[in-house]
Amino acid sequence: METPTGVIVFTTIGVTHYGFDIFSAKIPSNLDESAAECHQLTDGVSINFNGQFVDEDETVTYISERTGAPQIYLTQKSTISFTPAELLPTVATSLFQDRPVIRNDKLYFVSAHENPNQAFKSWSAVYSKTLGDRENDEIVRVTPHGVVDYSPAVSRSGNLIAVASYGDREWKGEFHDLDTDIVVFKDSDPTQRVTVSKTGGWPTFSDDGSIFFHRKCEDGWWSIFRVDLPENICDINEFEFSSRRVTPPGVHAFTPSASRDGKRIAVATRRRGNKFRHIEIFDLESESFYKVTELISPGFHHYNPFFSPESGFLGYHRFRGESGQGESTIPHLNPVISPLKHLNMFRLNGAFPSLSSDGNFIAYNHDLAANAGVQIAKSDGTKVWTVFRNKIAFGVSWSQAENNVIYSSIGPIFESAKMTVQIARISFDKTQLENEDVGQISAEVKMLTKEDSGNNAFPSCSPDGKEIVFRSGRSGYKNLYIVDAVNGEFDGKIRRLTEGPWIDTMPSWSPDGKLIAFSSNRHNPADEGCFSIYFVNPDGTNLCRFFIQGIDEEQVNRERINHVYFSPDSNWLLFTANLGGNSAEPVSLPNQFQPYGDLYIVKVADGSGLQRLTCNAYENGTPTWHSGSANLDKELLASKEGEKLKGQFAEPLWITFDI
Repeated sequence: METPTGVIVFTTIGVTHYGFDIFSAKIPSNLDESAAECHQLTDGVSINFNGQFVDEDETVTYISERTGAPQIYLTQKSTISFTPAELLPTVATSLFQDRPVIRNDKLYFVSAHENPNQAFKSWSAVYSKTLGDRENDEIVRVTPHGVVDYSPAVSRSGNLIAVASYGDREWKGEFHDLDTDIVVFKDSDPTQRVTVSKTGGWPTFSDDGSIFFHRKCEDGWWSIFRVDLPENICDINEFEFSSRRVTPPGVHAFTPSASRDGKRIAVATRRRGNKFRHIEIFDLESESFYKVTELISPGFHHYNPFFSPESGFLGYHRFRGESGQGESTIPHLNPVISPLKHLNMFRLNGAFPSLSSDGNFIAYNHDLAANAGVQIAKSDGTKVWTVFRNKIAFGVSWSQAENNVIYSSIGPIFESAKMTVQIARISFDKTQLENEDVGQISAEVKMLTKEDSGNNAFPSCSPDGKEIVFRSGRSGYKNLYIVDAVNGEFDGKIRRLTEGPWIDTMPSWSPDGKLIAFSSNRHNPADEGCFSIYFVNPDGTNLCRFFIQGIDEEQVNRERINHVYFSPDSNWLLFTANLGGNSAEPVSLPNQFQPYGDLYIVKVADGSGLQRLTCNAYENGTPTWHSGSANLDKELLASKEGEKLKGQFAEPLWITFDI
């Protein structure tokens, strides 16, 4: 079977709107005085986040996605302009790197380039590399094989490392509050690991004798805890560690950073009555909070603080602001690093993309929450037209037989089976797409389903353009139906494809016309969170569950697989799944509905050849797969055309004050 080729276009929740940069504020000796105005340390290219100071001159190492994947960079402060961002030599093949820290000319970081060969297990592990030694390019895996580690911290001396760790336990599907422990080990012998706290995340050292970390408490508040370490901690066989709560209930506090003298910690907070996440300093002696970022930039979210080595500066990342230095637009398309040589990947600023048969245009839904309707973009990212607006639309299928016909569902998303959502046939004169001086084209919007027929959504067009398969809740359950692609059910021709008291959804018709793939929970209808892949012939015969090789029978019902889509040759299946767990601590990020959602492909014939395509801390989904065109060339996508970057993203919806 041929190697998968072509172009995949997909969406990622929120990230195109982040506009993150690293900022620094000088900390006054008297905390009653407000901090001086912050200044931007990174250059405004792409997103830059999760920094750590290297020295008191505000040299910072951080994560940037400017190459199409999270990689590690170093930037020195300049009083004139931004110094060039230096890419640090780590793991060139890694799709995900995180939380870099440099101590004693040694770089420690998280990477997810090694497949644990176990479903529902994170790929994240801690690695190290000696810098400045051109003769030694070795990347050392610090985390034992079979173990999952996040959020490394290194003690002041560099002798001890602390991590948030699952150990070798399996991930149970949680993501609001990860079931990790705080584990400590020597840099010289990472195999001798000591658990100093059951449950906890994001550790930070004040010195070699104390660690602070966050945890969600039984009373519902995220708080900071402290655990003190005995001397020669890793040489002690038995020791009863005791952690104590540091920050009080009534305020959410997370992602701590400890000052050098151990008298203060910087934390990100969420307070009742304030919708923004801010950085505050908590004085351990007076047990008082002191505001930092709310006094500087009150209308922005701020994330993941970090002290400089002598605690003279406090760093964090936030949206750079509409007047900030750097990129100020969101490109319609952004190239993303692909693990496969002949498969190009692009992130769309929108959802549910579908390409025209020639690959020159992409139809999509720009904003699912703002009545944005349907848009069409040139696939080189240089121009966008609105087809219609002022209606919620989701799920797009461009007829591969008619270049001027698009199908979409119109109505509210994520609603009950009986809610009115209709399938629409959208036809237009394609010559309008030759006029780049206009922003909207004329189109005829024709409903193919009746208004009283329930929730009809996710259309997929047959390759000959004659029929549409879609999901409908007309029976009281969400099952699949097929209708005529021109007249819909109004000519009386509607055919039920699946039936039962479960959810069958998001169908995809194979380009060769032989199969329809879809997601369903019919194997466990009581669980509306776990979906697997099913196949059915267009005539309703041979309905069967599709099994991915490597997922054993005991775990297969943990699958959460959606957004299935066939390759252009019908030999591969593309989908979003939870197979790789979480890559980072979700509480440290803006809202992600399913931060474990990554893209995978697998062979249709036998479920073999599973390949992970994305690996990050976001939710990736609604992909489409096309054979490609000259326009879809990542070397040509240099255009900065797009909408204005405004930092419009949300805090995690599960951080609440209903406590």
